[in-house]
Formats: sequence, structure tokens, C-alpha cells
Amino acid sequence: MPSDLHSTLLTWYQLHKRKLPWRGESDPYRILVSEVLLQQTRVEQAIPYYQRFLQQFPTLEDLARADQEAVLKAWQGCGYYARARNLHKLAHKIISGSQHLPRSSSELQALPGIGPYTAAAVASIAFGEPVAAADGNVRRVLSRWNAWENPNPKQVQEAADTLMAELVYWGGSVNTSDGSLPGDWNQALMELGATVCTPQNPGCRVCPAARFCQGKTRPERYPATRARKQKGLEVVALVLQGPKGVHLELRQGRVLGGLWGFPMEEGPGALGRLLARFGLDSAEPVGTVRHNFTHRKLHIQVYQAHWEARENPKNRPLSRLDRKILELIRAGQSRLL
Repeated sequence: MPSDLHSTLLTWYQLHKRKLPWRGESDPYRILVSEVLLQQTRVEQAIPYYQRFLQQFPTLEDLARADQEAVLKAWQGCGYYARARNLHKLAHKIISGSQHLPRSSSELQALPGIGPYTAAAVASIAFGEPVAAADGNVRRVLSRWNAWENPNPKQVQEAADTLMAELVYWGGSVNTSDGSLPGDWNQALMELGATVCTPQNPGCRVCPAARFCQGKTRPERYPATRARKQKGLEVVALVLQGPKGVHLELRQGRVLGGLWGFPMEEGPGALGRLLARFGLDSAEPVGTVRHNFTHRKLHIQVYQAHWEARENPKNRPLSRLDRKILELIRAGQSRLL
């Protein structure tokens, strides 16, 4: 007889899994794109980006041939742009070498931007490797099953590994309708966390694994919520515009590197430094924009000034932050932008 837990959850998954564009996909490249997107993006938000990205870069070869700016333009609005830059680097590395994605999680982790979770997800779903993928959803599910308030990553991974090992042991007796058994198991755990064992108001009454759960009487207690600290930052943005367009700068750094945006400065005297850089005496205040990154909350004072700028913002990949600034300017002067 197979493990009751494995059999119960896999049966539930086959009956109740969401219809997602990457479900049932056999192309490792497409599975990889979906997993990279899902690293920092909710499923509902990821779907249109997944479809748009693959429409523009349907194969690994197409992605490798593209320039970085085109890749970032396709990723525009999805955030965490290091994912797109690393995916582009990964494509170059693969096409210049073996021409194929590695099949094992250990080899996948050697590629740019691929950590243990993404490597395990791709290896198990695309290639059937029996390796456990433990994301935030799986962490929450396992914490509740075991009534762990403050589990550490090693503890969660070891529990996930144990479940995968047990699945392999019982694998001959557990049936799945499609895909690989390890891939289905990993997706079943993640699906349970995403749709039933949610952070708030979990559906314990309809949970297929409720009888295996030690924390179902107080599910919100497991795991304990971690407060995220965000540093407030005062920033000034200067929009330089003329009849033929605006002035944009190529951004550097890990967060927004490769994107284009409006000149910005932070801290005391920021406006003065911006004006001096462009040889201006003054600029007109437009309004404020607020934007949150993972660890920073930006309060941006936006100014505008006339300048012989020629850039059309539609032609460049802009971050969501810069598009907010653009929308603020357009609201007041749609004739110029």
C-alpha cells in the first residue's frame, strides 16, 4: 500500500490543480521560464508575462540571440529584473556550450540566477529527478503539518527531502495522470500552499491533508510571521522634456541595471545636484510618487524642466517606478508625452 499522505495529496492535485499555461508542459525551457517568473511573482501576475515572453523568445536559441534591452523590455513591469538578466546570461551560456539545459538540479544550480529551489523544481518537473523543491508555500505547509513556529531552512528542506524519499519508495504504487511523479509531488505541495493552506484564512475544512496536520487547530500560528523592515528613503527625480521627447539614462546596479529611467538623486541637496549636472537654474515641482522595493520605501519628489531631450520612453524598457513618474507627468501635460 502506498503512503496515505502521498496518495491523498496526489489524488487531490490531479482533481483540483489550477489550469495554468505551464502545467503539463514538456519543454524544459518553458518550465524554466515559468519557475524563474514565479520566484518573485504571484501566479496571476506571472501568466501574461510568461505568455508575452515566450511569444517573443519561444526557444532558448531565440533568447540567446536577443539583446539584453529587448529581454528587459519584454520583462517590463514584472520587477526583480535581475531574473531577466540572469535568464539571458543563462541562454548565452547554454547555447555556446552543450546546447541543452542540464538535467540534474546540481548542474542547474551552476547556471546564472538558478538557486536550489528553482533547480529542484525544473529538474523534478522537466526531467523527473526525485529532488524536493521547498518554496514559501511548501515551508508553510510543512510548518503546519509539524506545528513548527520558527523552522529554519535546513529543517524545512530535510522534511521535504524525507517526503520525496518516501514517495520514491512507494512510487510503484502511486498513480499520476501526467508528468513525472517527483514533479507532480512538488507541484501538489506548492498547490496546496497556494490555494488551501494559505497564509491567512486557510481552508482547513476542505484540506485533503487535514488528518495529517498537527497545526490545524491554530494554523495562523505556524510558521510565525516575520516582520519585514523597510528603510525610508527621500529621492528627487528630474524629468527633462522637450517637444521631441524626454531625457532617459541607462541605470546601473543589481536592482534596475539595464533599464532606462529619469535622472534621480537621494539625500540632502539632491535637487541642486541634479540641476547642476544639467546646467539648469531651476525646475518646476510636479508632485510625489511612492514606490516600495523589498527593503526600501521610496518617497520621490518629482520636478520637471525644459531641455532638448529626444528620447521616446515607449522605445526603452522602464521600471515600474519610472513608469509611475511618467504617468504623473502625463497627467499634467499629456501634450508633451
